[in-house]
Amino acid sequence: MKPLTLKELPAFNERFSSFKDAEFRSLNIISPLQIQTTFAVQDSARAYDWITITLEFNGVSDARLLESSRLGLVDMSDGANILKDESLFAFGIGECYNISAIKSSSCYIIANTLKYEEGLF
Repeated sequence: MKPLTLKELPAFNERFSSFKDAEFRSLNIISPLQIQTTFAVQDSARAYDWITITLEFNGVSDARLLESSRLGLVDMSDGANILKDESLFAFGIGECYNISAIKSSSCYIIANTLKYEEGLF
């Protein structure tokens, strides 16, 4: 897993088109403070080829999660957004441009650190 920094965050969101039209593959609770999510996304750095991205949130302080059986039903047409607010990373499904919008999302995670890993489709 590679750490995602504040400096890299805008390019990361742009590279994966803010997860627009992605497929929500899995959500795993590793521990109360660690959650992993996996998405199939198009990668602009690879001529928009499909890959998987696993996000690992550590130091989770707040979250609203979905049951595994509902992940395939999540409408990802508006994508997802990852924000850095002060010392926290915030992830939310849909067009979320601030923390309050993220907290009203159907699925969100707020954590101290964020790592990612690229994989095959």
